[in-house]
Amino acid sequence: MSPPFPTLRFEHAYWTRGITHVAGLDEVGRGAWAGPVVAAAVILPRVRRIKDWAAQDALRELELARDSKLLSPAQREKLFEPICAAALAYATGLATHEEIDVLGIVPATRLAMQRALEALTVPIGALLIDAIKLPAFALPQKAIIHGDQLSLSIACASILAKVTRDRMMVELETEFPGYAFGQHKGYGTAAHQAALQKLGVCRIHRASFAPIRDLSANLANLANPNQD
Repeated sequence: MSPPFPTLRFEHAYWTRGITHVAGLDEVGRGAWAGPVVAAAVILPRVRRIKDWAAQDALRELELARDSKLLSPAQREKLFEPICAAALAYATGLATHEEIDVLGIVPATRLAMQRALEALTVPIGALLIDAIKLPAFALPQKAIIHGDQLSLSIACASILAKVTRDRMMVELETEFPGYAFGQHKGYGTAAHQAALQKLGVCRIHRASFAPIRDLSANLANLANPNQD
């Protein structure tokens, strides 16, 4: 069964209450072993009726927007600029690998989302978030399971977050050659595991994540075989 197409149903529920600026939020990189977690916030323009949204030229270009995981890299890149052009406002935020290690991945994800929201250039009326809530924001908000498959604003945010983070990981590959960050984007693929076995852990790996923590401990034991 194919995933549903994202719509403006959740946004429209707030619009009919007079709340115009509804921000959709999503993150990328929670499960990666290296690099930051990146969040994006997207506020799409209000339409009077849901079925009329595709009548607007700018919004019509977003008809192919989906959960970023369901799109190819080329499809995500092709949608990036149309999303930015159609949105009333958009922004990204991140939490570094150091912040992830100190705070934990869920608080760090909330921090990245908070930074994305704080970077928006219009006042926010309500939040639609993929799966989690942001207690720090005293705004109407709805956490939607599989929100990136159901809400167009969240789907657009997932694409902006994914493209932004992927571009960052490609750049980090030049700084940390040999790990192929541009290919696996820091996730625990076989190629990433092989690079870790060969090169060890680098500065942008998440030391608190079990695979990295265990590898670091094993390497330390090999370096100090006489330790109790």
